[in-house]
Amino acid sequence: MPEFTELLRGYHRFRADGYPEQRERYDKLVAEGQSPKLMIIGCSDSRVDPAQIFDVDPGEIFVVRNVAALVPPYEESAGQHGVSAALEFAVNFLKVRQIVVMGHGMCGGCQAALSRDLYGNAPGEGGFIANWVGLLDDARDEVVAKHGTEGGEAERAMELAAVGVSLANLRTFACVRKREADGSLKLRGAFFSIAEGVLYVRDEETGQFQPAK
Repeated sequence: MPEFTELLRGYHRFRADGYPEQRERYDKLVAEGQSPKLMIIGCSDSRVDPAQIFDVDPGEIFVVRNVAALVPPYEESAGQHGVSAALEFAVNFLKVRQIVVMGHGMCGGCQAALSRDLYGNAPGEGGFIANWVGLLDDARDEVVAKHGTEGGEAERAMELAAVGVSLANLRTFACVRKREADGSLKLRGAFFSIAEGVLYVRDEETGQFQPAK
């Protein structure tokens, strides 16, 4: 398929240029293992690659990506808890010092939460998405009360609110609360505007987002 052929071309460029330039770094990562100090929880959207936005080298960030950059609250029910497992590993074993939740503009997951167009669909036909973004239902109610369900203001408000939801849910994990309390872990919120190419950072006290300085 042409798409995979393009991937292979990119791989060959990496082998010819990127890998030799980073060879010493890769050798060190093989010998010593990874020890990133920062975890980023971002969206699966193809336009918002954290490594590209933050211009980091291999081994510098531990990344989890999913629809709408969501963190579910702590729970012990049966099931496959991918985000929770990654968080547990990053906090307890990698000992990351910061966790950044990064939302973004034009987020399809947040739009699905806002419109609820997929609610009631069967799994495999939008139901999985609807169930996942249901994590935003409470925040959605506040957004809709102020902005309605359509338009740029409502969409942006939903996208920013989603970052706050994930930060709050992070704090339902005992390992996060413990390390945040003793000062060894910092939580941050961020938002990348695709249209502007600008990163906004969330003020911890006010919840407002301002361009990164």
